[in-house]
Amino acid sequence: MSNDLFKNAIALTGGISTGKSTVCNLFKLHGFLIIDADEISHRLLDENSAKIAEMFGSQYVKDGKVLRKELGKIIFTNEENKQRLENLLHPLIKDDIVKKSRLFESQNKPYFIDIPLFFEKMHYPIPKSLVVYTPKDLQIKRLMKRDNIDEKEALVKISNQWDIEKKKELADMIIDNSKDLKNLQDEVERIIGEII
Repeated sequence: MSNDLFKNAIALTGGISTGKSTVCNLFKLHGFLIIDADEISHRLLDENSAKIAEMFGSQYVKDGKVLRKELGKIIFTNEENKQRLENLLHPLIKDDIVKKSRLFESQNKPYFIDIPLFFEKMHYPIPKSLVVYTPKDLQIKRLMKRDNIDEKEALVKISNQWDIEKKKELADMIIDNSKDLKNLQDEVERIIGEII
């Protein structure tokens, strides 16, 4: 995969519950194009629901849709299951991202690719990265509230990703999402000023 393919791309990443979706929505309001790897993976999961049922059992699929929360329970806690799912999905997700990037590159202006595991997997030669940062204690609180889970379950989910401090160190740019929405909007505008 040539670097030219992602010449104008910026990888947008962070941790679970650090506010990536909110940041993406704010960039969209400013007219930026976004490729959302999670959105793609959810669509591909459902498109491959028969394969999922075959691999993990029919109890994880209902009416042609994958029960993501249920499947998550056997993915987050089992490395082998996680690997099997990634082997199925990652090549398909990659094809989709490459296709969309070709389209976006033709406009020759910056756009974002939201990839939660950008640093962990390093599948894409994207030259610049932007990390949405929230300190870990706040990340845990937000995740518990968002998914209505206890601290133990939140920590298991978070442990499937690199520590947010490590991602912050590797980032070319950082958006601080430890305060309120107004502050986040200011942070997004600051980044837009840097990239345009």
